[in-house]
Amino acid sequence: MNTWHDVAAQADLFEDAGIAVTVQGQEVALFSVAGQVHAIDNACTHGPARLCEGWVEGAEVECPLHQGRFSLETGEATFGPACESVRVWPVRIDNGRVWVSLDAPLNL
Repeated sequence: MNTWHDVAAQADLFEDAGIAVTVQGQEVALFSVAGQVHAIDNACTHGPARLCEGWVEGAEVECPLHQGRFSLETGEATFGPACESVRVWPVRIDNGRVWVSLDAPLNL
């Protein structure tokens, strides 16, 4: 059973842009793409950069410092120099609120 954390209002998210939230002391990036909300680790696996500050293209986010790209759906590193995936977290929307669970990533 997942423990869910209320992290943001869905209205706080803008299409094709990220925001950072803290869940149980861990920074998570939220993205709204094509009406779906995605939650991934906010740290680039290649170096010290916050993915919430990156550029969204389709269902991928590009690191603002290194131009590595990650799938928002699977966490997979899709373009170098990034080669290690980021974790993807379960998300649900309830009454206009975004809820995230850190109990088990979706991609491991």
